[in-house]
Amino acid sequence: MLENVGIYLFDDAELLDFAGPYEVFSSASQLSGGEAFNVFTVSENGGDIRSVNGLTVVSDCSFRDNPNIDILLIPGGDGTKAEIKKQNVMEWIDGAQRAAKIIATVCSGARIPAALGLLDGLTATTHMLAIDDVKKLAPRAVIDHTQRFVDNGKIITSGGISAGIDMALHIVARFYGRDLAARTMEYMEYPGGCGK
Repeated sequence: MLENVGIYLFDDAELLDFAGPYEVFSSASQLSGGEAFNVFTVSENGGDIRSVNGLTVVSDCSFRDNPNIDILLIPGGDGTKAEIKKQNVMEWIDGAQRAAKIIATVCSGARIPAALGLLDGLTATTHMLAIDDVKKLAPRAVIDHTQRFVDNGKIITSGGISAGIDMALHIVARFYGRDLAARTMEYMEYPGGCGK
């Protein structure tokens, strides 16, 4: 069954946070003969976003016209500080995550589910420089930065930047088995792993 992966983009998102998982899910889908993931990007209004360090990326769709999302991926970056203050953004994310099978965050993207109260009572991780922010937003969460990612079932958080690749490989394994995840790693020549 094809899983829709919606990657939320916003200004000052960390590039590798979304590009790394995008590559993992796209490669896994290619290796499965196009039967694993349909990957697309969503931004508030569609069109361009400017990532951290200035690279411009054109999103595939907007809040108004995005397909259903099975796996919602939220990258980090300084832009998350502004996103949590936007009511319409937080309402859209909350609605999207309620309908999704998984909400996954990379790096400081954990600020967003923290601000929504989704990390309360859970163990989570984030980028080392965002730990204090996430603790303030979710004081009832336990932040374990010793983990590359933490899988709570519906909510998965990952540490800084490159940890998002490990998390994405873990999601591939969760949905389609470790063989596809291993073949994806081999194809990407990625020496990491999809274990914790």
